[in-house]
Amino acid sequence: MNTTSLTVAQVAKMIDHSLLRPELTARDVHEGCALAARYNVASVCVKPADVQQAAEALGDTSVLVGTVVGFPHGASVTAAKVAEARAALADGARELDMVLNIGRLLGGDDRAVLDDIRAVVEVARSGGALVKVIFENAYLTDEAKVRACRLTEEAGADYVKTSTGFAPSGATLEDVRLMRSAVSERVKVKAAGGVRTLDVLFAMVDAGAVRFGATTTAAMLDDLAARLAQGLS
Repeated sequence: MNTTSLTVAQVAKMIDHSLLRPELTARDVHEGCALAARYNVASVCVKPADVQQAAEALGDTSVLVGTVVGFPHGASVTAAKVAEARAALADGARELDMVLNIGRLLGGDDRAVLDDIRAVVEVARSGGALVKVIFENAYLTDEAKVRACRLTEEAGADYVKTSTGFAPSGATLEDVRLMRSAVSERVKVKAAGGVRTLDVLFAMVDAGAVRFGATTTAAMLDDLAARLAQGLS
């Protein structure tokens, strides 16, 4: 993708505005949704308890509501993840960012990882929602990342995602390139954790990511608007 030709509107639709910090209040969520609507981003990603509020706030916009499942460690039993997914859909979520079972992946239990992802995907499909699978790459070897990519695709999910943003490190260019190469064109790559500037976002686009979890949404999009006004990119 040629990042020099991207408009503010195009970049905005690559961003999931993140509202996941544990201390965020209902007022913070309201203000975050207002920001998301103002910039017309792809989605907000809120905590499960905030999905209904976000859906009500964004109901008259094109901004989707997303939430997390099994967050942030991926260690919930599959039945709990399924219940979370169903509740999120009932409350208005249309994108689910689920954390795979990191321990099972590292232990080589690929069947458990596959079944866990597939169960959430099946619920999401029944509600017309997308599923992004978070690997938490800070804890994984490259071999494990590749296996996670293949299992995610086999399970029918829509995105592979680098990180929760709550681990010791987040997205890296190397991981984005690796993940892009390990899945087919059907599966997209989301980078999250550390995507705080426009230049980092552009570098991630060049590496193969098409969606980004971000908290500095306004700063990045304002930066792009200023560059375009000056004839820069």
